[in-house]
Amino acid sequence: MTAMSKEEQAAMPVEFKLNGRDVVGHANETIIQTAKRYGVEIPHLCYMEGMRPDGNCRACMVEVKGERVLAASCCRKPAKGMEVVTDNARAVASQKMVLELLLADMPRERHTLNSELDRWAKQLKVGRPRFAPRHQPPEDLSHPGIAVNLDSCIQCTRCLRACREEQVNDVIGYAFRGEHSKIVFDLDDPMGESTCVACGECVQACPTGALMPARKVGLVKPDKQVHSVCPYCGVGCQLTYAIKDNKILYVDGRDGPSNHGRLCVKGRYGFDYVHHQQRLLRPLIRKPGTPKHADFTMDPANPLEHFREASWEEALDLAAGKLKAIRDEHGKHALAGFGSAKGTNEEAYLFQKLVRTGFGSNNVDHCTRLCHASSVAALMEGINSGAVSNQVNDVARAEVIFLIGANPVSNHPVAATWIKNAVKRGAKLIYADPRRSELSRQAHIMLQFKPDTDVALLNAMMHTIVHEGLVNEDFIKSRTVGYEELRKNVAGYSPEAMAPVCGIPAETIREVARLYATAKSAMILWGMGISQHIHGTDNARCLIALTMITGQIGRPGTGLHPLRGQNNVQGASDSGLIPMVFPDYQRVDDAESRARFEKLWGTALDPKPGLTVVEIVHAVLDGSIRGMYVMGENPAMSDPDAHHAREALAKLEHLVVQEIFLTETCYYADVILPATAWPEKVGTVTNTDRMVQLGRKALEPPGAAREDLWIIQEIARRMGLVWSYTGPRDVFNEMRKGMNSIAGITWERLEAESCVTYPCEKEGDPGQPVVFVDKFPTPTGRARLVPADIIPAAEQPDREFPFVLITGRQLEHWHTGAITRRASVLDAIEPEPVASLHPLDLEAIGARPGDVITVESRRGIISLYARADDGTPRGAVFVPFCFYEAAANLLTNPALDPIGKIPEFKYCAVKVMRGGELTPRTSFGGGQALAALQT
Repeated sequence: MTAMSKEEQAAMPVEFKLNGRDVVGHANETIIQTAKRYGVEIPHLCYMEGMRPDGNCRACMVEVKGERVLAASCCRKPAKGMEVVTDNARAVASQKMVLELLLADMPRERHTLNSELDRWAKQLKVGRPRFAPRHQPPEDLSHPGIAVNLDSCIQCTRCLRACREEQVNDVIGYAFRGEHSKIVFDLDDPMGESTCVACGECVQACPTGALMPARKVGLVKPDKQVHSVCPYCGVGCQLTYAIKDNKILYVDGRDGPSNHGRLCVKGRYGFDYVHHQQRLLRPLIRKPGTPKHADFTMDPANPLEHFREASWEEALDLAAGKLKAIRDEHGKHALAGFGSAKGTNEEAYLFQKLVRTGFGSNNVDHCTRLCHASSVAALMEGINSGAVSNQVNDVARAEVIFLIGANPVSNHPVAATWIKNAVKRGAKLIYADPRRSELSRQAHIMLQFKPDTDVALLNAMMHTIVHEGLVNEDFIKSRTVGYEELRKNVAGYSPEAMAPVCGIPAETIREVARLYATAKSAMILWGMGISQHIHGTDNARCLIALTMITGQIGRPGTGLHPLRGQNNVQGASDSGLIPMVFPDYQRVDDAESRARFEKLWGTALDPKPGLTVVEIVHAVLDGSIRGMYVMGENPAMSDPDAHHAREALAKLEHLVVQEIFLTETCYYADVILPATAWPEKVGTVTNTDRMVQLGRKALEPPGAAREDLWIIQEIARRMGLVWSYTGPRDVFNEMRKGMNSIAGITWERLEAESCVTYPCEKEGDPGQPVVFVDKFPTPTGRARLVPADIIPAAEQPDREFPFVLITGRQLEHWHTGAITRRASVLDAIEPEPVASLHPLDLEAIGARPGDVITVESRRGIISLYARADDGTPRGAVFVPFCFYEAAANLLTNPALDPIGKIPEFKYCAVKVMRGGELTPRTSFGGGQALAALQT
């Protein structure tokens, strides 16, 4: 007889009596959980499903026959034959006394309409308390997003467990003794001055209103609640909007498969941009005589200074008419389109279809070119799939987690919580990055290697694995090709030879290699620190090879996961918003793939791969591209060598921009079409885990703004295309015909389940969270191993430019800042442009934290505030790219990875000087948005 696993033991049935009724519990559940399954409600306050039970409030007391004292049902597990009573006089008297004592300390004016304490008191008919209240502390309104009302705190510690054990942020504590005991933030600091990252998990956990969203929105009853998906990073957290009078009051996390109720500061508090006074409300046409040049700027609050309002009919006629005229006069390759990874799959699909069938070429791209194009190139080359093999929360089943070139604490905060939870359960985190982040504290080993030396480090790891006989020979023989060439290549990359190159001791490299290779399950996650180099494809090739030679793929807790940056980077790429592939990564120069889409779309298609984002900019400047249609992208901020990109935008004969705000790209537009924000439309997005999720409409759009799908169709109609889609359902159904990966996902299933994982090739398939179990989707079923050698960055530091510039994102801001800088809470937390340097580097240039410094490259110069950060290595400066007044991409190098065609955002030479003149910030007006919401 085989021994049962821990999971099987935990699920063993336990028969007992509950209120005189025979019930069946499980060994891994408590009495309160069994009772809930059988429809028996037991009062509780400190208990919260999904959280470790604490048993401190004593509201859930029940009687167990034969026992002298009552038992806390949230902590007690049932035993065979046990007899439990939840509603007899003794149990109810205890429950009511606890509630009455807690009510005595409640303020007369509550902070929320949804107090669980009030609800239970009402249900048990607890009247006015007979006891005098204790002294209650004053409110703390120091944080822009969270109000602290400790006069309503019952010290249940749900907030503490949410902060310490769920999010692992370790900000909230429980301090002092007796009547002075209370919840504290850090060392009893005001919340707004603490290290709180405003994830809001404590707010969502609080049962009484002691922690609430600011602005007293908890006292407003919503008209409706709408389930949707977060519009920010690629984690794809599900959430619920609370709506009143067509405004979002607040946001709660929903129990979706990627977040299980968790959110970050952006998902929870970055919603009021949709109500900002700078929303585009009507179509705009550029006034005659208004100049277009690279340095042209505007006040986003005053578009009518340079544009005039127009009807939709006039604006669409001009937008499409001029694009059509350029196509007819100069040929199909004279037009290009930039789509968006911030919209829906249906919008991305329809946009690329418009470019391919209406414009006539494959000149269509989007921001994946600036994020993970090199990762996709290497994955397609190696395993013929650009998607992740395992989902993020599979780290829970990993023995070793290898995280490289990513800062998920800032960029994918909820994903970071799963990593931190896994570490707490015993997983070993190996964190490799030139910058140390908050996650470094959780690392078993931190590899702070020198910037631009990824290949040296990874090849040295593979050298160790090969030469110490740690390879998985069976896996290599049965499931890979090219191992012999790889083995020969890594022979010259010993840890001893690479240690001075990458700055990591040889013995540490060997230790990490052994840990990864010998783990029962090891998972690799990476970010744009891997991809945004001219050798980004080589970096990803090394990660793929590292996985394959150890056989760490095709099982739970293993695999390859490039963390996607924007909410629909994965879906937009899947939908064909890439110049060299149709939807589902079917090559445009492959006759069979082309024939499939010619039949589906009823037109001949161009067999020539199109130009990428940066190549399109060059083609505009050399005169070969004359017109562009940009939907939801901001290349004036996101492209490398941004001044160069702005010169190209200004040179276009005709630029149509579809947006919700007057972004920096709109400054160069001839026609601006006001679109809908994410909560104002219906559509699907695909997250980094290959989960296709349904976003639902929560708001009516403002003014004359129209849905993006409608706008694309109107442009298409005027370009001579005959389309008759009635909405996103029709578009999605057509996508299924051309995309095998989602062919089995029906719209009805999405409406019912909100989320389906692909591949899902037949209706009813559950979807595959782990792929490549038996074979890879290559012609041979085997993965291809591709050797990589060291290629230095295109631009190295020298005497004139001695620092290395690293760019990236901040926790509070997203992408180019067009949305988050118009979200009042996010803007209040992080309002000014900053550059992070090591304290010793700051001292060396004679500056202190908070001083203005200037960063200059061979392409541009910016001034911003200095921030001391000992996680930034000596000789490097980190600048986020979301601040228009100090745009990091004015400095970056447009040199491209030759394979992935991705720019080298993560490395260029700069000089840093004390002093400089700050550019005035553009008038985003976050405070005005806050005031508008308060009224």
